[in-house]
Amino acid sequence: MARQEKLRSVGLARALSKLGYCSRSQAGEMIARGRVRLNGKVRQDAEAAVHLGRDRIEVDSELVREQAKIYRMLNKPRGVVTTASDEKGRRTVYEFLPAHPWVGPVGRLDQASEGLLLLTNDTEWGARLADPCSGIEKVYHVQVGTTEADGLVEQVVRGMVERGETLRAKRARVIRRGQRNSWLEIVLEEGKNRHIRRMLAALDTEVLRLVRVGIGGLSLGKLAKGCVRALSAEEKRDLERAIRTREP
Repeated sequence: MARQEKLRSVGLARALSKLGYCSRSQAGEMIARGRVRLNGKVRQDAEAAVHLGRDRIEVDSELVREQAKIYRMLNKPRGVVTTASDEKGRRTVYEFLPAHPWVGPVGRLDQASEGLLLLTNDTEWGARLADPCSGIEKVYHVQVGTTEADGLVEQVVRGMVERGETLRAKRARVIRRGQRNSWLEIVLEEGKNRHIRRMLAALDTEVLRLVRVGIGGLSLGKLAKGCVRALSAEEKRDLERAIRTREP
């Protein structure tokens, strides 16, 4: 069975991604530029069939071998984007990572948001974790420009329809109040685009800071801003258990 699984056919771009060499979009660019050979021949079709474990793939004449799986967490600073490169010249998370081996972000944090970001070259694991149907809880600490936050907590849990999409939090609470603003803890089970910002904007509430502090029981802890570390085997197992408990 394992042998059959290894020899199943996948597209060339996906094969490079599954081997942990690069993201599928990066693979597509390299293939289009004629940098990739399949069994000795340049192929510029990202969907060219590849049998992993049998076919030979080369990039710039170097053999691509399956990379050891890497699982990391980064405390993403505010103002940094999660793409590998940015047409606007903005800083990216890759400034904080070693150049090799490649890892890609699991899900996204928008430019203005900060905190816990997972990165891996295990693209199937990352896709399962990022799938909205995984039901993995994500915990955010959100500074809002109001001291009257109790009503906000009730409303984000109750939910709302914004641009035809239902947005709600699984849980929310006030964790700190200041003279001019408050901090909320908001827990999501799904991650729609700009989920928390859209909810609070619909309630005419300014978001001053948005920090992701936890994913599926994994905590940002004392990891300094801009720093990265490997997940422990136990942390990885805990995340996998969280995925399995939500699968049918």
